[in-house]
Parts: sequence; structure tokens; C-alpha cells
Amino acid sequence: MSTGLLVQYIVIGLIVLVSVIYAFRKMAPALTNRWLASAAIHFSQPGHAAWMRAFGRRLQPKQATGSCSDGCSTCGACGPKPPAGAKTEVMPLEFRPRNR
Repeated sequence: MSTGLLVQYIVIGLIVLVSVIYAFRKMAPALTNRWLASAAIHFSQPGHAAWMRAFGRRLQPKQATGSCSDGCSTCGACGPKPPAGAKTEVMPLEFRPRNR
């Protein structure tokens, strides 16, 4: 195997790996946050080297603060709220045929 072919395989493998990680984080954020938290705890233990503890702190997932300004959008309550005492109007869907 030539060196150029080996470099090509490595680059393609890295691109595929990054794509899979990105897709997995988008599709299963809670699972990946749990994995990152457990890895962060493992690397942040006092017996490890300083660079491993720093890596563990960097791996630690960001936690939602619970305020509406953090942009987590996990609760679905970040939309505009109606004024107090206002009735929410139910509007039925109306389907119309297409104009051709």
C-alpha cells in the first residue's frame, strides 16, 4: 500500500468518524451527555495527571440552567406566553383544494 493511499484512507475515516459523532449527538443528545459526563468524571479524578484532569473538565457537558435565556429548548416553554387571563382561541384547520 502506498503512502498516498494510506493518507487517503485515514482522511476519509476521520471524516466519516466526525460525521457519525455529529449525527449521534444530534439524534441522541441525552445519551451522549451521559457518556460525556461519565468520561469527564473518570478523567477528572484526583489521581490523574493535570492534563487528564483538564481534559475531563473540558469534556464535561453543558448543563441547562432552567432559565428561558439559555436556549436549551428542552421543555418547549421558550415560546411567547399569552398575557395573564387571556383565553387561548382554538382555531380548527381548514383544508382547501389546490387551484390548478
